[in-house]
Amino acid sequence: MSVDAAQLSATDDSVEFPYRAISPWAIMSIVFAFLALVGILWWPVLGMAALGLAASVLALRMIGRYPDEYSGKLLAMIGLAVNGLMLAGVGSLHAYWYMTEVPDGYTRVHFYELQQPESESDMPADKAFEIDGEKVFLKGYIHPSSGSGMLRQFILVPDLGTCCFGGQPVSSDMIEVTLKGGQTVRAGFLKQKLAGEFQLNRTPREIADFDNQVLYRMKVDQIR
Repeated sequence: MSVDAAQLSATDDSVEFPYRAISPWAIMSIVFAFLALVGILWWPVLGMAALGLAASVLALRMIGRYPDEYSGKLLAMIGLAVNGLMLAGVGSLHAYWYMTEVPDGYTRVHFYELQQPESESDMPADKAFEIDGEKVFLKGYIHPSSGSGMLRQFILVPDLGTCCFGGQPVSSDMIEVTLKGGQTVRAGFLKQKLAGEFQLNRTPREIADFDNQVLYRMKVDQIR
């Protein structure tokens, strides 16, 4: 072998392949950031931003430990910034909305406080007796059997499972709602926020298209 050939062979052996793979964690951090955007409308999805932060940190550690094998540091930094902003900024926004959504003069009531165990589902909850005749604020979903289009009266249920996938709701999962002042609301699957007077039916009412009797009523001043 000539001297030139030997030098060329040695040079070829010393050259490293220039390609570096993008860290999969860096890519995942961006994916989680996009998914977390839904959290603007529905706060539980903000958990995706927390996963995105973790993915960003793992990406930066991987790239720092194996710089010759992995790239994507800028991508990971963008993921870190966006997910951090979503978690802190949008999380604070939801907290503000929660703290200010109850109108003056109304008391927040959670639907689960009105629900009963299956064995007692046809009996009012203790909370219902406490708030009978009081002005309350609560949230729920319009049951599809209430009708379609613009509604002035409907049955409110606690969650989408009861609303759309749970069949006939039990008595303590229903509130008969009447909107006051000519208000209407479009039937659909969006969560409704209602403020009005809660009433306990001393004699349970039969409602068309519902198998079980309705224990609760609400005359609503505001809906959004």
